[in-house]
Amino acid sequence: MRETIRIIGIDPGLQCTGWGVIESCGSTLTFISAGTLKSDPKAELASRLCQLHEGLHEALDNHKPDEAAVEQTFVNKGASSTLKLGQARGIALLVPARAGLTVAEYAPNQVKKSVIGVGHGDKNQIKLMVKMLLPKAQFDSDDAADALAIAICHAHCRKSSDLKIAASF
Repeated sequence: MRETIRIIGIDPGLQCTGWGVIESCGSTLTFISAGTLKSDPKAELASRLCQLHEGLHEALDNHKPDEAAVEQTFVNKGASSTLKLGQARGIALLVPARAGLTVAEYAPNQVKKSVIGVGHGDKNQIKLMVKMLLPKAQFDSDDAADALAIAICHAHCRKSSDLKIAASF
């Protein structure tokens, strides 16, 4: 009998952090929920990070995932924006890790290749493929769609990892 794994994908950002929860059982993927956390741009950085922390903690409490996947992000707009994104990403890694989940990280190109078949693509292609792979998916932003894509990537990558482990025995 195949094991059902519940996965939360997280697309970190200081202004908007997307999250998406799916279940993976064999080759079947099922949409559970998705959303976007928004921090108050007028608030101090520490308060904004707390808002993201609380929102992710609530998503984990509500949906009880077994594993987490976070996108490895990078920005070259400037040192300040890169640092702030890194701090938001720290929250995205910390919350599921503190909840006892295994946290995998995926490069943006790896997520795109896993979901749309190539390492480069735009937001519309990602949304279209997420809808094809998860027909019942509902998401309120590009960030939430990206988070679902990250969860899908993890579901695909963990299966190949399981096969490699099984083949080594």
